[in-house]
Amino acid sequence: MPDRISKDTRLCLSLSGRPSNLGTRFHNFLYAELDLDFVYKAFTTDDLPAAVAGIRALGIRGAGISMPFKEAVIPLVDELEASAAAIDSVNTIVNTPRDGRSHLVAHNTDYLAVAGLLAQRGITPQGTPGTAAVLGSGGMAKACLAALRDAGFADLLVVARTEATGAPLAAQYGARWLPALDGTRPDLLVNATPVGMAGGPAAGDLPVPREAVVAAGAVVEVVAVPEDTPLVRLVRELGTPLVTGTEVAAWQAAEQFALYTGVRPSADQVRRAGEFSRRAV
Repeated sequence: MPDRISKDTRLCLSLSGRPSNLGTRFHNFLYAELDLDFVYKAFTTDDLPAAVAGIRALGIRGAGISMPFKEAVIPLVDELEASAAAIDSVNTIVNTPRDGRSHLVAHNTDYLAVAGLLAQRGITPQGTPGTAAVLGSGGMAKACLAALRDAGFADLLVVARTEATGAPLAAQYGARWLPALDGTRPDLLVNATPVGMAGGPAAGDLPVPREAVVAAGAVVEVVAVPEDTPLVRLVRELGTPLVTGTEVAAWQAAEQFALYTGVRPSADQVRRAGEFSRRAV
């Protein structure tokens, strides 16, 4: 890639509290595969308004937005596309100039990824009856709750320690709020917290008691780094139906890729890009 970069190369980037190589390798693999004059780079920032101003000023084509910026970025964009507006959470910004000026449109491909994977794996209210619990109250939790609601799950729980964020989120989606699972044993567990994430303070922990994981009929993990979080390892050991964070990341990244480039990669290309991205996260 470096010998192909020129003044005409289009830049895409990601903004994350804990950047990894996952998206960088995924997107750059597909740019090379499809002979597209793009390059992708991961960043973090302690000045989000300035970072978004840089996207405008430099004509950067697109930006992936990860925790903890998914909601904070909303006042900084020009337009919320329906997927982002519906859940007040952003994971993708596309710079679509209008009248010669930068125009930042926000999307949410996390929702599309979770909804698509639930359907693909047959994790439905019919296949997994009973309570579905979403752990967390941030932007990813919103995407997961919306996907579960739209898939027909009626008995939803939001499990979040902070009532100020957990209770309103639960009310928004017709769910119940709990500060902790305690003795509750949901049929579907969705981890939308950073617990298990590499480099975090709880990298070696399960997000819920082991007994709750054992009792679940299906599990969705959204942490993508590492691929084998403590939750993923336990669920695989149990043989329980599972959606992994790397699968969510690959699906949503493929949707981002199409938004940035106007080119939709094939399923095989997405699979190979995902495999490549995980070799050196």
